[in-house]
Amino acid sequence: MESRAVDYIIVGAGSAGSVLANRLSADGRHQVLLLEAGRPSHPWSRIPIGFAKLIDNPAANWCYSAEPEENTDNRRIEVPRGRLLGGSSAINGMVFVRGQAQDFDTWGQLGNRGWSYRDVLPFFRSMESYDGGDDEFRGRDGPLKVSDIHERGPLYDAIIEAAGHVGIQPTGDYNGASQDGIGMTQATIRNGRRMSTAHCYLDPAKSRANLHIETGALTECLILEGKRCVGVRYLVNGVAHEARAGREVIVSAGSINSPQLLELSGIGQPERLKDLGIEVRHGSPGVGENLRDHYAPRMKWDVVQKGLTYNDKGRGLGLVWQALNYALTNNGLLGLPATPIRAYVRTREGLESPDAGISWLPFLANAKRKLSSRSGITVISHALRSDSTGSIHISSVDAKRPPAIRFNFLSSPLDCDITLAAMRIARNIMNAPSMEGILGGEFAPGPSVQSDDEMLGWVKANAETTYHPVGTCKMGSDPMAVVDDHLQVRGVQGLRVADASIMPTLTSGNTNAPSIMIGEKAASMVLETAAAA
Repeated sequence: MESRAVDYIIVGAGSAGSVLANRLSADGRHQVLLLEAGRPSHPWSRIPIGFAKLIDNPAANWCYSAEPEENTDNRRIEVPRGRLLGGSSAINGMVFVRGQAQDFDTWGQLGNRGWSYRDVLPFFRSMESYDGGDDEFRGRDGPLKVSDIHERGPLYDAIIEAAGHVGIQPTGDYNGASQDGIGMTQATIRNGRRMSTAHCYLDPAKSRANLHIETGALTECLILEGKRCVGVRYLVNGVAHEARAGREVIVSAGSINSPQLLELSGIGQPERLKDLGIEVRHGSPGVGENLRDHYAPRMKWDVVQKGLTYNDKGRGLGLVWQALNYALTNNGLLGLPATPIRAYVRTREGLESPDAGISWLPFLANAKRKLSSRSGITVISHALRSDSTGSIHISSVDAKRPPAIRFNFLSSPLDCDITLAAMRIARNIMNAPSMEGILGGEFAPGPSVQSDDEMLGWVKANAETTYHPVGTCKMGSDPMAVVDDHLQVRGVQGLRVADASIMPTLTSGNTNAPSIMIGEKAASMVLETAAAA
């Protein structure tokens, strides 16, 4: 078995892991090994609209699916996760949303010192380069390039005007002082290129002599000596390798693979591990629990005014024009993030901040994820801070076998209430006067679906996630917490988890930006520990 010794081992080169690799190797004093199970890159990853080509592509995606459940109408919900350098930041929809101050203040109130909004704001600012907003909140010279998209036109103008009819005002910067309102999307796109963490963090660092990046490396288990993690075992092309960490092992494999790796290594619920024949190295009942995600129905309307949607502009010869437009200007269909316009809204009076998100996709896609011949618009709505929790657990000792994902969507009555309210707000916007002459009729779920029970039935049969799984190695001090507020695995020395799995609760919006922030903050804490040693 081949073996190597380094200071730090990082498992997973995704949104957080790539950040850690860059920051821990920056001063040249530490030897860093970054292990990624996937490939180095994929041609479609560079082009923004490439997310539609990668969302179910096993060359770049783990292509997981959730277990059938009653509240998904016994469907297997797709759970795409990036499987290449940059992880999910290399295949996602590039929507950049930090979340609300309230999200992080809640983490702090749960006992996680150093994770309140004012504590994490400096990391958000230092990681980004963005031209807009207020200097108090926005970063100007960080590695991650964030831009306002250039998409404009009468369809977006009409939606913004329609939102105003129902009391939703334009927002200057939903990543600034307040998230409230409607506006065009901020995206991890610059000059027509996806700004993944592979591009922004690994490309500048990969030539460093003290950073070794190994792709196609599937980590099978952590090496534990007593209650200390000293390394990892992994496979490359079927050949077993071992690496030892003189300082720390940092698991950044994501909300699905991080709990999987802990359980494969004997860290988790004792009875569950024993049933699989795994030696219990450390009992941790919260491993794999607290799974949260945004469960989102996709409502659909016909658009009767010609030339407004990409169903009209991007099919046939129109696609040739879109390709030319992208080549010349970096704009148009090929330069789009997943949803180019979004609103953050309050579903009832008395709330301190928005509790629902609504976003618009200026086209309809068919079952094969291609542009439909039918011209229309898709509206996605969901509760921002889902209260329903599920789990992710291994069902085999084989690291190549996917774990069982159980979301338990809509198990919280509050999630049901917010989802219904958000759908009705979306309907009110789409039925506002400014949409007259643009829209035809609503056909999903359709105007005949009105009662709570009818709407929830349709949601259960049709909704998807927004691909934001978090929480399965949650941070905290309660018995179900897997890591402490320094992201150290409780009860195990030399081991941290740093990715979206440590989030105790969901953030209000897309989770890529908070995941990158977690990588930045984790790197700072690791270096502080090294300096104090």
